[in-house]
Amino acid sequence: MNSIFTRRLIFSFLLLASSSRLLAQITDAPARKEGDGPHKRLIIRGVTLINSTGAPPVGPIDIVVEKNRIAQIRQVGYPGVPIDEKRRPQAMPGDKELNCEGMYLMPGFVDMHGHIGGKAQGTPSEYVFKLWLGHGITTIRDPSAGNGLDWVLQHRAKSERNEITAPRIKAYTAFGMGAKDPISTPEQARAWVRENAKKGADGIKFFGAEPDVFRAALDENKKLGLRSACHHAQLEVARMNALATAKAGLTTMEHWYGLPEALFEDKTIQSYPADYNYNNEQNRFEEAGKLWQQAAKPGTEKWNKVMDELIALDFTIDPTFNIYEANRELMLTRRAEWHDEYTLPALWRFYGPSRISHGSYWHNWGTEQEVTWKRNYQLWMAFINEYKNRGGRVTTGSDSGYIYQLYGFAYIRELELLREAGFHPLEVIRAATLKGAEALGMADQIGSVEVGKLADFVITEENPLANLKVLYGTGAIHLTEKNEVTRIGGVKYTVKDGIVYDAKQLLADVRKIVAEAKQKENFEITQPGMAPKPAKMSTGN
Repeated sequence: MNSIFTRRLIFSFLLLASSSRLLAQITDAPARKEGDGPHKRLIIRGVTLINSTGAPPVGPIDIVVEKNRIAQIRQVGYPGVPIDEKRRPQAMPGDKELNCEGMYLMPGFVDMHGHIGGKAQGTPSEYVFKLWLGHGITTIRDPSAGNGLDWVLQHRAKSERNEITAPRIKAYTAFGMGAKDPISTPEQARAWVRENAKKGADGIKFFGAEPDVFRAALDENKKLGLRSACHHAQLEVARMNALATAKAGLTTMEHWYGLPEALFEDKTIQSYPADYNYNNEQNRFEEAGKLWQQAAKPGTEKWNKVMDELIALDFTIDPTFNIYEANRELMLTRRAEWHDEYTLPALWRFYGPSRISHGSYWHNWGTEQEVTWKRNYQLWMAFINEYKNRGGRVTTGSDSGYIYQLYGFAYIRELELLREAGFHPLEVIRAATLKGAEALGMADQIGSVEVGKLADFVITEENPLANLKVLYGTGAIHLTEKNEVTRIGGVKYTVKDGIVYDAKQLLADVRKIVAEAKQKENFEITQPGMAPKPAKMSTGN
């Protein structure tokens, strides 16, 4: 394959992979009607604080917010006894008080891999934003700006001004987006990076590039003080694996591609079968499930050497465990209970088996593929947990909108999978908050509950450290002492920039959007390959 053809192939792949709906913009988010505040002074009363610095929970705590900043954090008593009113911050005329006694408060969650949907998925931005905020996600990083950089920057600005109901947004442009021709020289790469920064992007999302081009882009981006992310696609990973890109200045890697390749001992290229075709996504994902078993084993010299080098480089790993979970248990992921009321018809169709739609590769997925992927996860999770234990930074990202993973819900599933990997629940919350803030260069503003930081909080009625499932919008199953089955949990309040959102009302809005779309199409979810059935007639909200 000649170099010109390779460059054009990579260029085409980057544009497609960055978003199957690139520049096919979704509708703008409507003007904000939701949320209470920001207030001149807001006092949140009586919470148990999980502040994400590594400290254990403590409470009861009163928190004073002035406009959008934390002004006071005050311990006001002890568990099991009445709160001493004399110790509490006193409300003044005009102050807003929020009674959260017995509730739990954490920093706002950071989704490090948050695509804002698109026309291919049929997901309006209001739908996506409310699913995120309804699950406590107050900051997202959009990796590849799939609706176009201008659109993302406009919504970033609207979110900063709280003109829309949305998390704050960080825009990482797909490398090469907007270029008229494939970027084939270091000079072109540097010029594009400078232009990207000039436009106002927060960073760059790479999928791979020729080494001299990749290194030049990373070097220029670093000089400009911007950050970077990479999905190390197989088309270029043999030339630049995760260790090579980290040494060149990459700040964050997405998923796990590139890590096994850095750990190869007896080969330099993945063991592809002779009939492999990268554009056949069943081939791509099936063979990817065998990668960790081709890498150096835990505890070996190569394993330790690669891990130590990445940690020394202050390299961030954003594993996105959830986005591949269907590979190890397709029925579980496809039948998740939230699909019934929260998944739009267009998105459900996008998920289904297809030779064209990205991430819809269920051509012939069976027991052998799932078992292989379960083994893949064991090794992958072992690396991530050990990386965290040795001091490496691990963050939380969801990559929703693909492979049966739904915005918001998939993020909570990611927390559960970090727990499965070996993270203590407090380490899970830290990965979801402070570690994401560090990776974005925002740890002085968000990521922990400390005086002077922005007032971004997740408030729950149930203890998430005891059961992360209480963070799902559908809650967790609970059997009462009277043998009655109930649901508990769901985020109670999401506070972003000092504005208090009723998280459950945001999710009710999403259910309404979905119900109206189903009614319009006379649609009801049907499992792939089964005859469609008409939707039931609505009897009310």
